[in-house]
Amino acid sequence: MAESTHDWGKHKKSYLIVFGALCFCTCLTLALGIFAPFDLGPPGPTPADFVIGLAVACFKASLVGLIFMHLNHERGLIYKLLVFTFLFSLGLMALTLFAGADPILEQYDTLESTKGKLMEKL
Repeated sequence: MAESTHDWGKHKKSYLIVFGALCFCTCLTLALGIFAPFDLGPPGPTPADFVIGLAVACFKASLVGLIFMHLNHERGLIYKLLVFTFLFSLGLMALTLFAGADPILEQYDTLESTKGKLMEKL
């Protein structure tokens, strides 16, 4: 087996800090999903809850990518890909917010409230 010459001692502190941050963010996501005082808006999942959850997940993914995958030492193309990924995640959050104004959902709620009487043939 090949000998590893990588010095883990100088990275151990940053790995432990990132591990603590990931644990904190996981507890934060759990608290936002379970406990009522952290719930934004009416009870149940709302678009704001999804956006906050996705933002925490993006932060956690960036920590893993930058520290554990050593992307913070890369140059050029990697940063362009990271910016594209960040903009893509912002677009997904915007789509989540726009889903609240979906007219198909409103028609489904109308169908539920009339118990299918709108679908009967005259």
